[in-house]
Amino acid sequence: MSTPKPLEGYQSYKGIPPLAGLCSIEDALKPGLGVEECVRRLKRFHYCFVRLHGILTARITSVPIYELKTAFAHHAYLCAEHAAALRTRVGEMREPPLGLEAVPHPALEAFFDEIQAAPTTEELLGGLYEVAVNKLHQDVYGYLNETHPLTDAPSRRLLKFAASELLEVMSFGIGAFYSMRRANATGWVHQPAYEVWVDEVLNRLVASAGDLDGTKSESNEPIIRRYSTKPYVYDPVPQRDERFTDRWNQGVNAEAFLYSEQYPAKAKALMMLYKRIREIDVPEMMASILAQTPGKPWGYYRDMSRQLWDEARHAMMGEVGFVSLGVDWTKARITWNWSYRLNTECTPAERHAVLFFIEQGLMPKTGKRYEYEVAGESGIPLMKTIQDFDWADEVLHSQIGRQWLVPELGGLQNALKYGDECWSKILSNWTTVRDQGLTQHENWWPAIYSQACASAGEEADPLVLSFNETYEAKRADIHRGIVGE
Repeated sequence: MSTPKPLEGYQSYKGIPPLAGLCSIEDALKPGLGVEECVRRLKRFHYCFVRLHGILTARITSVPIYELKTAFAHHAYLCAEHAAALRTRVGEMREPPLGLEAVPHPALEAFFDEIQAAPTTEELLGGLYEVAVNKLHQDVYGYLNETHPLTDAPSRRLLKFAASELLEVMSFGIGAFYSMRRANATGWVHQPAYEVWVDEVLNRLVASAGDLDGTKSESNEPIIRRYSTKPYVYDPVPQRDERFTDRWNQGVNAEAFLYSEQYPAKAKALMMLYKRIREIDVPEMMASILAQTPGKPWGYYRDMSRQLWDEARHAMMGEVGFVSLGVDWTKARITWNWSYRLNTECTPAERHAVLFFIEQGLMPKTGKRYEYEVAGESGIPLMKTIQDFDWADEVLHSQIGRQWLVPELGGLQNALKYGDECWSKILSNWTTVRDQGLTQHENWWPAIYSQACASAGEEADPLVLSFNETYEAKRADIHRGIVGE
């Protein structure tokens, strides 16, 4: 039987766009990819998103630059979401068992291992964004152009969203990469080594794997490794850039000021902004939980990555709040005591229990609701917006802990008891640890408050200026939020 010709002159009714607007009739006449090929490529995309998520998460703690910590938190969350969506889609395409935990190709594994083990921040940025995310973005677009726009509409929907966010991620990352290269007036000394690494290692590994999506012929070259000859080991010690001075300083008890009835709401709003930006230590700590807790369902990593991203977003809310009030946030002392001590003295399970215990303490009226009400009383519209969303996020976080931690610990009361015990273990020698000559615990509050008043053209309140309470405070005050929540 000869191949039939398409119906000539076919028109949709009254000129209404055909096929639910997915594509034209002409495009729908092309055969596109089969289910087996679609699944094969989607599995590779899934593997790429999972590995990118792991790399981004693992480097949040040790990368020193604040802007990169927050960006890595955001990008890791996006990768977790896209991996989750792809897992669902593959399960819809005649694919039991899914086989999503398998490595698609040894060279692909080595490719991501190399980026994870990159020894410098510049090489990490280049490998992540200029190479990996860039190639993944190209391959996703290749899939969108080749698959059938009608029969594979569910996959195209997911991947159009992924392609859009990959482009945003890539734009940020490549911009950050070249900004760091330009920042060195004498030129980036590692540039030749970086280019050799990309050309002779990363690109050759991709070629060996037949590209990230496996659509090209495999080169069958031997697996080449440079930085990943030894397995990458997560570094739990937080690093900060030079703007974070006096990182052990506990000279200002933010909670004691905030919960005192004698200070005005506007000044309390400024202290709350300090508490927000101080939350940069939460992603530093949560990254350690994710990096050191293997074998969980993917929903666990997706939900925890969402919380990690929220905490990074809260720090940026504090940053924006300081800018809005004409205050230089670097003049405050953004400490690392919490993330440093939990990361180096507690197990991942203990860290999660501490986080959960503190979050539950934020739910009563004296927690996030109180902060929101103070923000409203401050007369600063942006402050009310910040605290409104901060409160909403923390309610979500308390539910994430109830879903993933509480069942493992035998119920809510057991989880709270365990979290309290783990937190108390840290608090029991808090003073001893911090009084080792690492800081003079300078009271930086008057300078910050005076700057805010000067920016607003107001006189500083002598009562507020006189606040001078350190973290030689009651345990209840510390329980209430030394984490910066």
